[in-house]
Amino acid sequence: MGHTVLAIPVLALDEVVRERTRFYDPSFVSTDARFAHAHITVLGPWVPDPAPADLGALAEIASTTTCFEVTLNALDEFPNGLIHLRPEPDGEVRLLTKRLAAAFPAYPPYGGEFADVAPHLTLDQRSATVTLAAVRARVAHLLPVTVRVDRIDLQWWANNDCRQLQSFPLDDDTEESA
Repeated sequence: MGHTVLAIPVLALDEVVRERTRFYDPSFVSTDARFAHAHITVLGPWVPDPAPADLGALAEIASTTTCFEVTLNALDEFPNGLIHLRPEPDGEVRLLTKRLAAAFPAYPPYGGEFADVAPHLTLDQRSATVTLAAVRARVAHLLPVTVRVDRIDLQWWANNDCRQLQSFPLDDDTEESA
């Protein structure tokens, strides 16, 4: 059984995340070249089988959100041991999540599991052999990563079937001023 995710792709870190995905469960390594393993989730799980009206509402939100930049450099760990990078500033990502959650109230972020939905890019999970320091050493040469957020990817996550379903461009106000 799979689920959809609305995600901001972070291609500069895709190989690192793909490698860890392969380590934990190779069935989640996608063969779709468009699929971004490294991403910041803006809403997930989302509508399992989106209808045209769902896709239209998503397209409307995307097209009325101006492109923005975030920098990933701050490594952190959630209480559950999830090691991640925090996007800074995170206000625009939070706002995008808030708008999407309001448009799709039946699909709260992370199924409503967390009171504060902190935007992040998952890198690893703490264990006896995985520490914050070890992950920092593994990714330090790649950081900081600045991402121009210019689209929302609709991803499908399922064993042996991870793929990008569609991409929704954000409003690129630089085209109008050029």
